[in-house]
Amino acid sequence: MVRRRRPPRPGALTELPPLKILSQIFILQAIWYLVATGLILFTALVAGRHFSFDMVLSWQSLRGDTTVGWMLGLVWLLNSFIGVLSILFFVSRSKLVPDFAITLHFIHLVITSLYSHSIPRNWLWWALQVASAGMMTSLGVWSCQWRELRPITFGGSSAVQPASNNAVEASAEQGGDEEQGYGRGRGRGRGRDGAGNYEMVGMKPETETGS
Repeated sequence: MVRRRRPPRPGALTELPPLKILSQIFILQAIWYLVATGLILFTALVAGRHFSFDMVLSWQSLRGDTTVGWMLGLVWLLNSFIGVLSILFFVSRSKLVPDFAITLHFIHLVITSLYSHSIPRNWLWWALQVASAGMMTSLGVWSCQWRELRPITFGGSSAVQPASNNAVEASAEQGGDEEQGYGRGRGRGRGRDGAGNYEMVGMKPETETGS
């Protein structure tokens, strides 16, 4: 007996395509390194230090016993905050934020280990990665949820809706009932088919005729 396979859920193949995920990871990683390089270069020039890529890719530059190490740590935290904006723009889904944030730091661990020819052994480097990943995850989830829960307006701005509600309430106070198609007492009404307006007028009493 051949068992029939359940058809795939509509949209399941287009929700998480592999090429799209890889392109998003590549873009986020490139932006992360470019922004970090720019911030570290600017900070080094302002502080009068010589810039080198060891400040960006080597874990030995992040030391807790030097001023340069703490300065680089603050710069990397600022870079992680800017990375939240990149995740909000390119990912925009709160449930995918932890995966992208952890993947981003894991790739950074691999690149740093290959560049330094050793696994990081500095406690400040590991503490910085944990703080950076936690900040990117928490702020990224919050910002994406805020974007997902924003009200959607159709056909105009949200200021039109209160004005229309006030007009309906004013019409109800005057005794008109558009839904029923007639007015209560004297007034004007509109039929269900929108054929036009009509007005109810009083009827004149008939005069009695003598025999």
